[in-house]
Amino acid sequence: MGWLWAIIVGFVLGLIAKAILPGKQHSPLWLTTVFGIIGAVVGNWLATQFGINETKGIDWGRHALQLVAALVVVGLGDAAYMAVRGKKRTA
Repeated sequence: MGWLWAIIVGFVLGLIAKAILPGKQHSPLWLTTVFGIIGAVVGNWLATQFGINETKGIDWGRHALQLVAALVVVGLGDAAYMAVRGKKRTA
C-alpha cells in the first residue's frame, strides 16, 4: 500500500505545485505526478535531516518541506520537459 499512497500524495503535491507556480506548465499529468512523488521524497529526506520527520499530531513542517520540494521539482522538471520537447519539435 505504500506505493499507492506515494502515487496519491505525489499527484496531490504535483497539482498544488502546478497551481502555485506562475505561468503555464506544459508537462503532462503523469509527469506532474512523478515530479510530485520526487518532491515528496526529497521533502521527507529534508525533514529527517532537520529532525522534524515525526512529530506529535500533524507534521506541518514535513508537509511544508514536501510542498517546497515539489515546487522546485515541478518548476525545474517542466523547464527540462519543455527544453527536450522543444528540441524534438524543431528536428
